[in-house]
Amino acid sequence: MRNKIYPSDQMEKYLLIDVIAIVFLFYHMVTVESMIGLTGNLLLFIVFLFAFYIGLWHRDGRLLGACLLGFMVLGILSVLIDSWLLLYGMIFADLLGRSYLKRHLVIGIIAIVGVFFTVHGVVDDNPIAFLQTVELPIMMIQLALPIIIFAKEQAKQLKQELSSTNERLIQEEERHRIARDLHDTLGQTLTMIKLKSELTMRLIEKDSDQAKQELTDIRNTSRTALKQVREMVETMKWVSLDEELQYAEKALAVAGVNFEVDRQITHISLSKLNETMTALSIREAVTNIMKHSQARNCQLTVTDEEDFVLIRLIDNGIGLQQVSSGSGLSSMKERMKLVGGQAIIEEGAKGGVIVTLRVPV
Repeated sequence: MRNKIYPSDQMEKYLLIDVIAIVFLFYHMVTVESMIGLTGNLLLFIVFLFAFYIGLWHRDGRLLGACLLGFMVLGILSVLIDSWLLLYGMIFADLLGRSYLKRHLVIGIIAIVGVFFTVHGVVDDNPIAFLQTVELPIMMIQLALPIIIFAKEQAKQLKQELSSTNERLIQEEERHRIARDLHDTLGQTLTMIKLKSELTMRLIEKDSDQAKQELTDIRNTSRTALKQVREMVETMKWVSLDEELQYAEKALAVAGVNFEVDRQITHISLSKLNETMTALSIREAVTNIMKHSQARNCQLTVTDEEDFVLIRLIDNGIGLQQVSSGSGLSSMKERMKLVGGQAIIEEGAKGGVIVTLRVPV
């Protein structure tokens, strides 16, 4: 429910500031007299809240419209009550900086200047009267704020695009390498199997003993091919478990999640394939915690159980209620099954999710 009132990705940075500003504005609406009375003040305050809510959730033309409406309401209140209420324009100046389009930013900045000049033109009969007051730096901050935020958002978007492009290039390079390996290793082996199969078909009627020998060779060659496949899988992309845990700690810290590691065994001896599958499963679990859990704490424990290593990730989030089947859960199970292990995903007794990975040593 709270996610429908205020965007979850903005709560940590903006919620407290917005609440304080809105509470102060409401206080002035109900305590300061104006020509339109308390009812008029509250109606304008409701329009202000409506514009603020629309601006929170959109980045397109609706955001620009919400900001223009908000500046207009503040302009009216400044004329009716006091021009210092223009200070609350900081709220919409901040929202304006999150716009997708530069032209929306320019229109919004022009509106800020227009509101200041219009208010003082009506109140003081001198549109530039505020240039000699503290309202000048207030206007300058409101003009600079959306530009700074817009630049930061553009840089963030560019960084994401570069990261995505780099990931695609890495995947493309990996595909080419796999194709070369398939051609150089499996290609020759499978060709040998094909030729021996054709020879065996011709020998079945003529020389059964030789045909049996060829079948034996085919079986041995098939085993060689299977071994080559396993070796290729192991060398495709080895992911270090220790490096993945370090990455998880950094990623969760950025997401505001406290991460603790409790290792009851200091050294984990896994094959490269098992270590890679385990590291990738932990990555999926950490991604789910950041995206879906709303957790603030996460604990990872490492223990041993006969011929298995047990790795548990426990978070204090909302549980599995908002986690879809396509959220990496099936991938974790498939990876563990591939190496002869098991992935168990379940609700915690006190809420949250417990992910248990049983990895064969």
